[in-house]
Amino acid sequence: MKLETIATPMVRMALTEDIGGGDITTGTTVAEDLHASAAIFAREGGVLAGLEVARIVFRELDANIEFTPHMKDGENLAAGKRVCTISGNARAVLTGERVALNFLQRLSGVATLTNRFVRRVRGTGVRITDTRKTTPGMRILEKYAVNVGGGASHRFGLFDMYLVKENHIKAAGSISAAVRRIKAKERDIPIEVEAKSYEQVKEACECGVDRILLDNMSLTHINKSVEIINNHRQQTRFRKGQTEEPSKPEIEASGGVTLENVKEIALTGVEYISVGALTHSFSSVDMSLLIEEVGPQATSSGA
Repeated sequence: MKLETIATPMVRMALTEDIGGGDITTGTTVAEDLHASAAIFAREGGVLAGLEVARIVFRELDANIEFTPHMKDGENLAAGKRVCTISGNARAVLTGERVALNFLQRLSGVATLTNRFVRRVRGTGVRITDTRKTTPGMRILEKYAVNVGGGASHRFGLFDMYLVKENHIKAAGSISAAVRRIKAKERDIPIEVEAKSYEQVKEACECGVDRILLDNMSLTHINKSVEIINNHRQQTRFRKGQTEEPSKPEIEASGGVTLENVKEIALTGVEYISVGALTHSFSSVDMSLLIEEVGPQATSSGA
């Protein structure tokens, strides 16, 4: 599905929220037929994300507006760098300013923070992934921004991966009981289990799950858990006479991950590190829109 198809309903909702019964300031102070050319500039460094969403904002207000990008999503921003130029009806440009900037600044903030984590673990082979800790209604765009920043998507929602967490384990009675119920459904959907102790790690291994999430463990506990899982892989290989070491269960770490400790966690041998902060504790990248030229609205002459 194209980003435009996904983002358009979100843009319309945001414009409705902002405009309400009308942009009374712009409608009163700006002539209806005034033409304007404006540019969006970065005011600090970061990674750009959301350019197409900004374009949709202005096109929703003026189908004839010219939106000229000067960068691409994923490129590095710098203070004073021109992101895009918008040319068209002045009222449309001014009315769309804040909504366009809101999307651009926030999505660039997600991409920027993600990229910082990705750069910290470079060379380890570990993938940085997002979580479901997203802004309600904005998940698909925030996960897009994570991808732009070099991160990977974890499950999108509750429907595309089994993730047996602490409360599921308590409700089902045990990890084994929960996994048995899942496997009885015979669905080709990955199964991940959250483990908080060595005993749970061992139990999850014996259940034959696809991935084990080491939740809120210390570095010492992560190292030991990775050793347990790797030993299980070797034993599985020996029992089945495989020539190559099994890749499952995959190993993921989560909980308390920061830019300061993510490299240490990556060096334990995990394959994924999920970071909720990517979409709930990012800082928006500062940008601004400035009008550069105004003049009469261009009119087409008949033949």
